[in-house]
Amino acid sequence: MKITVLVGNPKPLSRTRVTAEAVAGLFGGDDRLVVDLADHAGRLFTWPEPGIDELTARVAGSDLLIVASPTYKATYTGLLKAFLDRYGSNGLAGVTAVPVMTGAAPDHALAVEAYLRPLLVELGASVPTRGLYMVMSRMDSLTDIVEEWGKANVGLVGRD
Repeated sequence: MKITVLVGNPKPLSRTRVTAEAVAGLFGGDDRLVVDLADHAGRLFTWPEPGIDELTARVAGSDLLIVASPTYKATYTGLLKAFLDRYGSNGLAGVTAVPVMTGAAPDHALAVEAYLRPLLVELGASVPTRGLYMVMSRMDSLTDIVEEWGKANVGLVGRD
């Protein structure tokens, strides 16, 4: 299974990335790519941009896509949106996606379902699980929280 972790945090090597990689770890797989958009931000608004075009193709070729963003203004980041805007309608058809968001407080916990999930569905991805919203003050419990989420959700993701 080709697994891609797509991280839309403008800070490289963020806690959002750590959270997303923990979720990806629940699914196993030895073919894993991590796309930390902070490393590519300067090229997202250049067309054509072969490096970004290659990344969008690799993401669209994933079997499982973990899409992660910190909560900004009660929704996902502009950095993530800029990357996903490179796809047309149904540009992620055939990809199973898992939405993940992080935030400072549980106040915006529904953002993962209300904003990130619909964006992925609009792009044609299948989103069979509930998203995970990780409160940053609970990072010391990340493993337990992700494992608990996994008990309820991993089985919903079809594996070929």
